[in-house]
Amino acid sequence: MPLTSIDWIVIVAYLVVNLLIGVYYRRRASGNTEEFFISGRDVSWWLAGTSMVATTFAADTPLLVTGLVARQGIAGNWIWWGSCVGGMLTVFFFARYWRRAEILTDVQLVEIRYGGKPAAFLRGFKSVYLGLFMNCFILGWVTQAMVNIITVLLGPMIAQGRVLEMTLGGHLFRHTLGDPRYTALMICVLILIPFTGLYTFIGGLWGVLVTDLFQFVLKMAMIIVLAWVAVAKIGGMHALEVQLQVIENNVHQSGIKTADPTAFLPNFHLGLTTDALWTLPVLTFIVYLGMQWWLAWYPGAEPGGGGYVAQRMFSAKDEKNSLAATLWFNIAHYALRPWPWVVTGLVAIVVYSQNGGLHPSAAFTQNPEQGYVMVLRDYLPPALRGLMVAAFLAAFMSTIGTQLNWGSSYLVNDLYKRFLVRGATEPHYVIISKIFTVLLVLGTGYTAMQLHSINQGWNLVLNVGFGTGAVYILRWYWSRINAWSEIVAMAVAAAMTIGLSRITFSGNIALVYAKTALITGLVTTIAWVLATFLTPPESDETLAGFYRRVHPTVYGWRRIARLVPELPEVCDLASNAFNWVMGCILVYGCLFGIGKLVFGKWLWGVVLLVIAAVAGYLIFWDLSRRGWETLSGAARVTAPQTAHAD
Repeated sequence: MPLTSIDWIVIVAYLVVNLLIGVYYRRRASGNTEEFFISGRDVSWWLAGTSMVATTFAADTPLLVTGLVARQGIAGNWIWWGSCVGGMLTVFFFARYWRRAEILTDVQLVEIRYGGKPAAFLRGFKSVYLGLFMNCFILGWVTQAMVNIITVLLGPMIAQGRVLEMTLGGHLFRHTLGDPRYTALMICVLILIPFTGLYTFIGGLWGVLVTDLFQFVLKMAMIIVLAWVAVAKIGGMHALEVQLQVIENNVHQSGIKTADPTAFLPNFHLGLTTDALWTLPVLTFIVYLGMQWWLAWYPGAEPGGGGYVAQRMFSAKDEKNSLAATLWFNIAHYALRPWPWVVTGLVAIVVYSQNGGLHPSAAFTQNPEQGYVMVLRDYLPPALRGLMVAAFLAAFMSTIGTQLNWGSSYLVNDLYKRFLVRGATEPHYVIISKIFTVLLVLGTGYTAMQLHSINQGWNLVLNVGFGTGAVYILRWYWSRINAWSEIVAMAVAAAMTIGLSRITFSGNIALVYAKTALITGLVTTIAWVLATFLTPPESDETLAGFYRRVHPTVYGWRRIARLVPELPEVCDLASNAFNWVMGCILVYGCLFGIGKLVFGKWLWGVVLLVIAAVAGYLIFWDLSRRGWETLSGAARVTAPQTAHAD
């Protein structure tokens, strides 16, 4: 795809704006670690929530959705749509707790909720595991997605054997390009990631938040434009549906089982484990919707909250802003963003399928995730190409920026400050934070080319964390959970993932994931429950300190509540459960209502949106009736921080 001079001007202007935002916030971010990592706890709900959405809108996300649609139809998106149930659990059960805890990272909670050497070990281990290893893995697969994008977009510009010439200081420099993917990787590792690290280094979380807002607006605008232009180029939505039916008939006649690729739900008539094209195996759907949201740990969708989502909750002005930010994130993440990606994915099938597509492509068949970029390359007018490239850069850089800041917070707050250098000045820790940011930039490129597909990365992370989620939920509501519960859950889940990877299961990737997830979840759950009862409970002093600080609902904490008689008992489980159900109805009503409107099903679309609106009103009514914050700041008694809390 040739880029004009105007395209390059747009791209450079985009990069300059991001850098200027980081420079603008440099003084504020350099004051202390609270400013650098959580913006001084002074962020409004709309900025914190939008930053969550922008971070999860990575460069790999449109490609992932296109690959899912090409293999499993629209129903394949339940791999992440199902996590909405857990997301709404975080909104109404945990968002206020996270903000109330007054901590810098979610890992820090370990030594507030638990005590002794097991808690110290768990905190140190998680700081390295999440802040370094898991963080670099995520950064690597996001970079791999950007490599795919650059390889397709720049095409002949980085073709193997092409000679690049540049005159500098009167000297002619010549370079012959090798593997295009390697060249694209070098562009990411040597230019894009260091540049993102620069404004993250300078502006801290304030710089990340504001650039996220700017980047999100650009990304949403351009994916809508691309979907609109692509559909118009092939004759409209009716022509899209007709051509999909032609391709489906061709595939069916070749002897392959198929289903309607535009169906929102899997084809239940095909059975639990049917391996068919354009449908999700029902067993996998059951795992996604019925188990994954509460059993599986995944960055951005952690049961009970966590990671960079928790970081945004910490940064909110108060508990009300924390709840509202997380609610806005879930609505925008699951209901507003998907359809431009889905529609473009369907266009890719119509254009590039070798079973009757308008322009059959073997490359699309081998790697359908590239279909999104191929549609961009072939159908977007030249005047918009620079903006679309900038949008992909925004998707890539918003995720990279957050991951760098988030990962550095673990390494500084939960490793360096806790175990290595204690009692130093805040400016010292800010400098170390910037050094760790640079180290994470240097460590990102290694994993980028190790994954054969983005979907493979998603499934690997989901499997490693499957079975641990219930611990992260129940630790807030059951005082008997201890540090060994988490340690055993993490260890057994990882061991099961490694062990099951050596066993060959029948079926496609989605079906294999469902089978391994069921086994891993069952074994891991049994293991951590046994560990909980076979190891000593946490001390009353530790539990009472946590109860004073977070003041959770009294269910599961009655014995501890009697030790803290100065605090009133909170019994909000029923109200939170009501809002949780209404929240799920709100999001899924919006998601499928918008989907019906996209496909011209006006009556169903309006009905579903009305149902969503009623659910939203009931949430607002209940929260207003009993207060957005269960307790006011004046009414709460804050526990003194434990010796190793910070």
